[in-house]
Amino acid sequence: MPKISVIVPVYKAEAVLAKCVDSVLAQTFADWELLLIDDGSPDGSGALCDGYAAQDDRVRVFHKTNGGVSSARNLGMEEAAGDYILFIDADDWIEPDACQTLLEALEGAGADSAGCAHWNIQPDGQKWAEPGALPAGVYGGEEIRAGIVDRLLGRRLGKPGEVLNGFIWRFLFSRSIIADHALRFSGAYLEDELFLMEYFCLAQRLAMVEAPLYYYLQNPASVTRNYLPDYMDTFRRFLAAKEAVVERYGLEGDDPRWRESTCWAGLLIAIGNEFAPGNPAPLGEKRRRVEGFTREPDMAAAIRDLEPRGLGRNKQLVAGLVHRRWFGLLALMYAVKNRR
Repeated sequence: MPKISVIVPVYKAEAVLAKCVDSVLAQTFADWELLLIDDGSPDGSGALCDGYAAQDDRVRVFHKTNGGVSSARNLGMEEAAGDYILFIDADDWIEPDACQTLLEALEGAGADSAGCAHWNIQPDGQKWAEPGALPAGVYGGEEIRAGIVDRLLGRRLGKPGEVLNGFIWRFLFSRSIIADHALRFSGAYLEDELFLMEYFCLAQRLAMVEAPLYYYLQNPASVTRNYLPDYMDTFRRFLAAKEAVVERYGLEGDDPRWRESTCWAGLLIAIGNEFAPGNPAPLGEKRRRVEGFTREPDMAAAIRDLEPRGLGRNKQLVAGLVHRRWFGLLALMYAVKNRR
């Protein structure tokens, strides 16, 4: 049985998959299996996956109808045979010693999980390192809860770089923890955050390394211009699922304001999404929808009970306009911004 199962969801990845897979094939640690989950990709990605499997018997391919990244990862976890699981996105790649470094840190510390820093890569080639979820070292259950779970729970507001992102690909996970507790991903957005919260409620020992071992390819345009028409439905489901995790693991006392912080973070994303250039609705309709979001009970309670401080300049401005209910000025600000 392999030591590490590497899971890669594949969808419309024909142009980028080779760099990802080649980085796994180049690992200095050889006892791995690579699970390529072709999520009903309409391009040539599936054939590329089959080609890699024909060249190396450590590569296994699964073709499925399109169901989204969560369903692809879930299938990978069901089929994985390794002691540990590493996730990679199809447009990203890892350092040649990533598996070896993480596994050695984990085993050397007697841990069940390991984590690392990563490189942020822009399409023009610029890159910068982002620290791991915790500084290098070994952490016990209470430290994991304080340093990861509680930050994911309630500390969702702050300047860029202060909020802990739910990047699952920065960790080497114990397959037994995942299997024994039937952990699964759900949904197409924010699914990583919930998975990490629940997993690290269960993990007992975490080894962190300082080295950035993962290359995360960013696409700034997609964040600001693409429009997700069902974002608020996704957020409502996310909030309900997060409440279930809070109850299941007794997290309410860790941060009594977690719900307000989470709702404010979700609202700020919803506003940016609604005013994204990709949304074809008239400006007045966008303004009315945003105002409607703020009247929903959870959002209204967050706006009433918590005034965000210490955000980045733009988000702080948006939060201030929302707090004052100056939605016309908010819409005008985005209209001017989108003309640039």
